[in-house]
Amino acid sequence: MRKIKSSIIFLVFLVFLFLVCFSWWQWATAPLCKNNCQSKIFVISKGESLSSVAKRLEEENLIRSSFAFQILATKEGIVRKIQAGDFRLNPQMTPLKIARELTHGTLDRWVTIIEGLRREQIAEKLEEAGFENFQKEDFLEGSKNLEGKLFPDTYLIPKDANAQKIIEILTKNFTKKTPMPSKEVLILSSIVEREAKFEEDRPIVAGILLKRLKNGWPLQADATVQYAVGSKRCGSQNKGCEWWPKKLTREDLKINSPYNTYVYSGLPPSPICNPGLKAIEAVLNPVETDFWFYLSDKEGKMHYAKTMEEHQRNIEKYLL
Repeated sequence: MRKIKSSIIFLVFLVFLFLVCFSWWQWATAPLCKNNCQSKIFVISKGESLSSVAKRLEEENLIRSSFAFQILATKEGIVRKIQAGDFRLNPQMTPLKIARELTHGTLDRWVTIIEGLRREQIAEKLEEAGFENFQKEDFLEGSKNLEGKLFPDTYLIPKDANAQKIIEILTKNFTKKTPMPSKEVLILSSIVEREAKFEEDRPIVAGILLKRLKNGWPLQADATVQYAVGSKRCGSQNKGCEWWPKKLTREDLKINSPYNTYVYSGLPPSPICNPGLKAIEAVLNPVETDFWFYLSDKEGKMHYAKTMEEHQRNIEKYLL
């Protein structure tokens, strides 16, 4: 009799526990708001975990329970499908609908612009990103005098942004994250960005180029010639063009362009690319050495020389 009584009590407990869990689940998976609910923009960062997303959804009063949300997302198999970006969410939506919404429908596009690209390359990358109102021609026209100020970074850009809006985002970031270098510093930084592959070489290369300028030497920087040759061969509309020809010919070195620093002394008239912060800092804080020459081998390693004879030996050893 005592065993039957214990079984009944245990059964009643299980039923009670089931009812409690069922009631909690019904409450936790119901919309947090029913009427006159305000939508919010919810931002998910790249690499953010499900637990972090769920916790913030609860904190921002979009769902009732972060724990229930994690169970739903796992049960639906959408944990790895959740995207980074901006989402317009409403607490009138069920947690399940919110979870599914986070797998698509982001209001933004992630775009990474690496250091050393010229604006034509940036235009191509933005075109590939698929912005709804973006026109490459408008971007090239609007950024005509902004080479060097289209700051390299990872951006979260509204998918309906037009060319002018994107230019504004990039240049505002330049103003925010750089020490606002002078035109001359920005031009030299763009050359250093293209000439020196590794960070540790940039202050040394900057010091060499500044010393050449101070002493009236031509810069003789291959990157400026590559810029001139790329501009001549490709024009502004050629998609997928070789904007930075790797091997320059003797004829290339004679090209009649103000960007040819083998022919013309001093700085070119404008930046040749959009440098990153490290290249700008290298020009602002150059390293003084006894070197007058440098070259980069096929792996990007820099070799320095104090004399033309030593430089010629480096050419024969590392480039020929």
